[in-house]
Amino acid sequence: MSLRDRLIEEMKGAMKSRDDLRLSAMRRVRSAIKNREIELRREFEDAEIIEVIASMIKQRRESIRLFIQGGRTDLVEKEEKELSTLLEFLPPQLELAELEELVLQAIAECGAEGSKDLGKVMKAIAPQVAGRADGRVVAEVVRAKLA
Repeated sequence: MSLRDRLIEEMKGAMKSRDDLRLSAMRRVRSAIKNREIELRREFEDAEIIEVIASMIKQRRESIRLFIQGGRTDLVEKEEKELSTLLEFLPPQLELAELEELVLQAIAECGAEGSKDLGKVMKAIAPQVAGRADGRVVAEVVRAKLA
């Protein structure tokens, strides 16, 4: 089952169970995907849908951080529930050891020698970790291994 079909089935399930928060999250995801498809004038594959979901997850995490700073626990709770719903649609996240191994492989493939080659390594590793690791964490691991 494609990710698009899974999203539709989850949305139907949320409607049947009257889970308003989950339904709202599903609608937002589908809307964001549709808007990007219209913008790029083509239908997305699963990998591109994962990218959209990953960016929405990043937005939720930032919102949670800001709401915590602002003392808005009611909104933090809502965002955390939406975040957990969105995380269900990403592939399993990489463990730190797995990520470090992939980074070392990418460094070897690129022939990177120092921090000046950070961009080259990031470009090489990005397709392998897309949706499976946060970009900020990947960049930190690459920096640490190149240092």
